[in-house]
Amino acid sequence: MWFKNIFIYRLPPDCKITAASLQEKLALKPLMPCSGLDKQSRGWISCRGDDRLVHVANKQILFALGVEQKLLPATIINRFAKERAADMEAQQGYKLGRKALKDLKQAITDELLPRAFALQRTTYAWLDLANGRMIIEAASSAKAEELLEQLGKTVDNFPVQLLQTQLSPVAAMTDWLAAESAPAGFTIDRELELRSSDENKATVRYANHVLEGKEILGHISAGKRVTRLGMTWNDRISFVLNEHLQIKRIDFLDIIKEESSKVADNEDEMFELDFTLMTGELAKMLAALTEALGGEDKK
Repeated sequence: MWFKNIFIYRLPPDCKITAASLQEKLALKPLMPCSGLDKQSRGWISCRGDDRLVHVANKQILFALGVEQKLLPATIINRFAKERAADMEAQQGYKLGRKALKDLKQAITDELLPRAFALQRTTYAWLDLANGRMIIEAASSAKAEELLEQLGKTVDNFPVQLLQTQLSPVAAMTDWLAAESAPAGFTIDRELELRSSDENKATVRYANHVLEGKEILGHISAGKRVTRLGMTWNDRISFVLNEHLQIKRIDFLDIIKEESSKVADNEDEMFELDFTLMTGELAKMLAALTEALGGEDKK
């Protein structure tokens, strides 16, 4: 249970959600298998394979959205459609029109969907009520929005907003790099993306490269701004921060993971300790990063 990519949201100040009330709400909309002509099904699932839809540890709440989706590639539908269209054209003596071909593909889709293989994926969310945050573990905004949409259908009056800071990540990261000085508690790693603000959007990327010297400063002097930057916090968590305040490729360094592996005796204890350690470290890192970005913008 170690998050890799996160979106950070601010909970409403008057949020009164509790683990018990969330469990009650989620239980009303569990994940159901796709049936018949359904292409996709969404619902809440257990984080650990038991009956609980909400996991609580050290006052932190974890829950998960399950999505079951039928796998029916367009190439399969097109192949069946091509074969049947050829048979129909041979019998009728003329080619199928556009509408007839569209109807044929829909009929084939309806025929094959009930037999299609279903794939299930999971998106996790963590409620940090002490700090008024919700963190969604997702590699893309589409996956995060998917969970938020389902949460909106499940829990009444639960609006969230993406975290906003006083300084934009682009301005702050550019200043850190230009000054060759990371904020307190952070170091700058060897990954960087710079992009010009003109219509050409010229982009320069560095990987495993020392980010200092005249070459880097020359790009900044030419008007390019930092849109991605690799960083490490307190020698405990490395990550990539991007222009949208999304945190990617999180890596909890060995010193953290060793703490749970030395203490846990079984898988349940390991899950509990991993989640407790992860949320504790991430909460502190996010607080430090927010401060480095000038604090939260609550407008």
